[in-house]
Amino acid sequence: MAKQVVAEIKVQITGGQATPAPPVGTALGPHGVNIGQFVQQFNEKTKDMAGTTIPVVITVYNDRSFEFVTKSPPAAVLLKQAAQIAKGSGSPKAEKVGTVTQDQLIEIAKTKFEDMNAPNVEHAARTIAGTARSMGLQVVD
Repeated sequence: MAKQVVAEIKVQITGGQATPAPPVGTALGPHGVNIGQFVQQFNEKTKDMAGTTIPVVITVYNDRSFEFVTKSPPAAVLLKQAAQIAKGSGSPKAEKVGTVTQDQLIEIAKTKFEDMNAPNVEHAARTIAGTARSMGLQVVD
């Protein structure tokens, strides 16, 4: 009999630092997945992205086996790294907390392009620029 998909779980985990504690344990536990095996495989796959938040889509099958796909980090995380800030602004229109250049936006867009629905990198960069402005970052040329 073929494997049937029981659940598709989406979580965000810090690269190379997954542990059986929440959010991993609470997401996988009810489905009977071997949490230790997932943690080991995830940490091995993401050891080069240590410290960066990585979205993961975990597909759980009826025989308690699983597969997972890692996505590119969220735009906000990449923007905070590029601007070297800890967090975005509480009032983005009034208070600017940092700046990002057009070149940095294009690099971020290239990183995220595979997971975005933009027709080309320029459109993706404009989308990322909108995210930057909503975080209180100033986009400079």
